[in-house]
Amino acid sequence: MAALLLADGDSGAGGPRPLTTDEASRLAITRFRNYQAQGRAVTITVPGTTGGLTVTGSVDFRRKVGYGVAHGTGRDKSSDGLIQWTPTSVRVRPMTQAPAHAPASPPRQGWYDRPLLSSGSALDTSLFIALGLGGDRPDNAQLLAQNGAAWRGREQVDGRWADVMTGPSSRDRSGTTGNVRYWIGSDGTMYRVRVSVGSQPEPVVIEFDTHKYVPVEPVPGTTRTR
Repeated sequence: MAALLLADGDSGAGGPRPLTTDEASRLAITRFRNYQAQGRAVTITVPGTTGGLTVTGSVDFRRKVGYGVAHGTGRDKSSDGLIQWTPTSVRVRPMTQAPAHAPASPPRQGWYDRPLLSSGSALDTSLFIALGLGGDRPDNAQLLAQNGAAWRGREQVDGRWADVMTGPSSRDRSGTTGNVRYWIGSDGTMYRVRVSVGSQPEPVVIEFDTHKYVPVEPVPGTTRTR
């Protein structure tokens, strides 16, 4: 993506500092853990100068497809509705009364297709980042530690303690360039990701396990890919 990602402020006390061997190992496997799970429930908070969007749904990290419902925050409801996306395309189904959670089986009609924009859209950048948070193999822990990954502190996410770490500037880790902040549990589970995108006033925040995971079904008329 062409959008610039910027490092944000420190979390907790005592950071930043270089990663320990254990911390580097957990950062290295955190995307692979998502891939092993196949998919996870996510809530994506997208910033905007005229109001934000919240996408509540699921991401299938093996098939690289997400599905959920979008709600405007601090703006009108013109962007509300169902959404399904891949690394190259977005399908939207506008709804004046969008539900809190997307139906498990997408409706058959009312969808509009468009390409996923590579720049100029905070929503599309956020969707693309979310798909990139799963990888089919662990990252190289030694290279992460050597290339600037750092420990920033410890915080609780929904009552679970997590180490806050920043990854190195690397296109391989999130599909975009720049520092990404991860909240990672003791077993390498990813609980939260925060990324400052371009000139947006607030960072993109991706929260995991905010609701029950529902496997992603393709929109009727599309081909299921593996």
